[in-house]
Amino acid sequence: MKTVELDDATMSLADYARKAGEEPYVVTDHGTPVAILLPLENTDLESASLSSNRRFIELIERSRARVRQEGGIPSAEVRRRLGLV
Repeated sequence: MKTVELDDATMSLADYARKAGEEPYVVTDHGTPVAILLPLENTDLESASLSSNRRFIELIERSRARVRQEGGIPSAEVRRRLGLV
């Protein structure tokens, strides 16, 4: 993983993005990480977008907590209710 200080970044974003295909680049501002460029492998734009969407992540966390507290419906039961078996 490479690190580049924001004030020292002299290449274009396109050049950093190309190099991020080789290894991730962490961008820092006075030593504090503020961004990262990394290659997207085995994913699509929608998955990448959702994985960094705070509201979506909170929704998933609430859903998982509810299943832990209340239990869920087994997939066989869902299929039965939908008339798929």
